[in-house]
This record gives sequence, C-alpha cells and structure tokens, in this order.
Amino acid sequence: MALPQSLLPDPYIVLLAVGGLLIALVAWLPLALRRLPLSLPIVCIGLGAAIFSLPQVGLAPLPVRYPEVTERLTEFVVIIALMGAGLKIDRIVGWRRWGITWRLLAVTMPLSIAAIALLGVWAGLPLAAAILLAASLAPTDPVLAADVQVGPPRTGEEDEVRFGLTSEAGLNDGLAFPFVNLGLALALAATTGKPWLVDWLSYDVLWKLLAGGVAGWLIGRLFGWLTFRVPGNPLAKTGDGLIAIACTLVAYGLTEAVHGYGFLAVFISALTLRHAHRQHAFQREMHDITEQLERIAMMVVLLLFGGALVSGLLAPLTWIDIALALAVLVVVRPLSGLVGMIGLKATWSERLTLAFFGIRGVGSFYYLAYGLNHAPIAGAERLWAIVGLIVLASVLLHGLTVTPVMRGLDRKRGVDPDKDQEDEPAPSAP
Repeated sequence: MALPQSLLPDPYIVLLAVGGLLIALVAWLPLALRRLPLSLPIVCIGLGAAIFSLPQVGLAPLPVRYPEVTERLTEFVVIIALMGAGLKIDRIVGWRRWGITWRLLAVTMPLSIAAIALLGVWAGLPLAAAILLAASLAPTDPVLAADVQVGPPRTGEEDEVRFGLTSEAGLNDGLAFPFVNLGLALALAATTGKPWLVDWLSYDVLWKLLAGGVAGWLIGRLFGWLTFRVPGNPLAKTGDGLIAIACTLVAYGLTEAVHGYGFLAVFISALTLRHAHRQHAFQREMHDITEQLERIAMMVVLLLFGGALVSGLLAPLTWIDIALALAVLVVVRPLSGLVGMIGLKATWSERLTLAFFGIRGVGSFYYLAYGLNHAPIAGAERLWAIVGLIVLASVLLHGLTVTPVMRGLDRKRGVDPDKDQEDEPAPSAP
C-alpha cells in the first residue's frame, strides 16, 4: 500500500540525510581500507553508479550535457588537492633534493604526451584533438593519488617513491597546461588560418608559466608572513586551518586574473607557505582542513562519474579506443617513467612503482572539459569516453594494487605498515 503524499519525505530532506551518510562514509572508509586492496575512489564510483541506476533518480550526469559545471567543479577539486599536496611536502626545494621530480617532469611527461598524441592520431583523431587528449592524460592526478603520496606535515612519511609521486602530481598539473593550449591553438588555427606558433610560445608558454610561478611564490610569501610572522596577531593564532583554503583561492584567482597558470601558482604558494615556518604545529591544521574539503569534493565528482558511467558515458567507445586506453596505462606511462629514471639511484622496485603509479583522474576531466569549452574540437563524446575509460581503469588497476605494493615497499625499508597511527609519537610543539 502506497503512503499518502503528505507522509512522503521532502526530496531535499532525503538528499541532506543521504549526503550526511556519504560524508560519514568517506571519513571512515580510509581507516577501514588501510589494509585492504581497495581504495576510496573505487567505493565512491560504485556508490555513484548504484545511486544513479535507481529509477527515482532521473538525472544523467554526462559531462557533454553540463560542460560548464564539469569544468568548474573539477577545477575546484584540483586546486584544493594541489594545496594539500604542497602542504604535505617536508623536503625543501632544491636541484638535487628534488632530482626525481625534475626527471618525471622533464622526461616522463613530455614523452607521455608525445606517445599519447601519436596513439590518438593512429586511432583516427585529428591532430588538435589528439594533443588535447594527450595533455589531459599526461599529468599524475593530485586528487586520486592520495594513497601513494607522502603523509601529513612533520610526520616523516616521505620516502623517495611517495615524495616523487606527490611532487610530480603537484607540478605537472600546471606544466601540462601549455600542451592543452597547444591543442587549442591548432584547433583554432584550422578554422581561422591565423599563425599560432609565436603567440603560443610567448604567451601560453613563457608568460603564463612565469606569471604562475612568480605569483604563487609572492602569494605564498605573503600568507606565510601573515600566518606566522606578522607582529601582534599572526593568523596561526586563530587555530583555523581555513587559512589554507583562503591562500588557495587567492593564489588561483589573482594568478588567473593576470593570465598566469593558476594550478602552478597554487602548488608553489602551498610549498612557500609550508616552508614559511616548517616546524609550526599549525601546518598540520591547514593540511587537515584542506584534506577534508578535498575528500568531500572528490566524493561529489566520483559519485557523478559513477552516474555518468551508468548513463552511457562509455557508449561511443570502439575497439581501437579500448586498445588506446590500455596502451596509455600499461605501456606509455610505465615505459616513459622508466626512461625518465635512467641513472637514478634507486632500487628496481622503487623505479617500477614510480613508473607504474601514474594515476589518472579528476585533473584529466578538468583539462578535457576546459579544452572542449574553449575551442571547436570535434568528437567530444568520443574523447569523453576515452578519458572516462582510462580514469576508470586507472582507479581500478591502481586502487587494487596500491595497498599491497606500498606495504611491500615499506617492509623493504624496514617500516612496519601495520603500525597504527595512534601509536606513533605526536609531532613536537614549535
């Protein structure tokens, strides 16, 4: 017997209750999954697929239907993740100390972009679309790579593998942007016939990278002074980690306003803020609030991604697209990663882990959405299907292997991966 309409709960109230349950689940799952070959993103995607499969849910969250929402939502998640990644890193920036990072950025990423672009052309994509696809898929994702990143500030959980993947994810999300703009420049040139090379090199490469780097450093210095050094009442006295979110939004907004790369600025500002007072306990407060917001935002994106999967996101795929996706994950990234580490003083297990865990995720969604929203590139549904398949496969492949692989590396380093965090000594006060 059906309930009277007056007794049925308001859908908004149901949404609030379900949202609260999901947030509680996201807060608890990382603890529950610590020793299991399973990851939080896998669970979120599965929940999204289940929710959007219900007949009562009439929304089909396909990115081609909501291009602006897709771009802005993924943009927000990425900048929060970049701030969190920068605040985690204890290691001071230096040529030798960050040697593994420079290898991944200067060798692995360009090789990956070139290889994926060639695969895209082989699969029948126009050159502009192939370059956009390659630039979207080249960066290691800072959002979904939490399980292979360093630990919170001042905890000492910063071995070479975790440091390399964290620093790479932080920087290559900004450094991939010139290649995204290269694809857009080629697409626009195909319709207008105007020269593009000089403008791309001078504006999209030189100016935007320089503006992003300088603006990020200046804003990080400013927030470092306001937070720890200003006479009287530094912001650290508030005990409110939302200062990190403020720095994120200011760095991104002001840098984009002067036409610099905001992603690059956010990560550099995070590093600069982190090292303004490296031993202060407030660093942990800023990191924790950033991580919490990142998890909630990530949950929303992955729930929608799960909904898009059951709404037909992968329907345009062909066998050649599936072959391309597999090649990107199991051939291109591992081989380009190993090439980048030639001569690196590291064990083979460390090299293979660094090469294998080039996780693709929310950053790829953002770059593709940005590119399709800013240039006339044909085949949007096919491009979304390819990127969606690669992200799904990456979440499954890397999510199912990350726990045993990282635990194995810890054991080789003499670290007990089963040691509970509550048994570890608390960081010393400043």
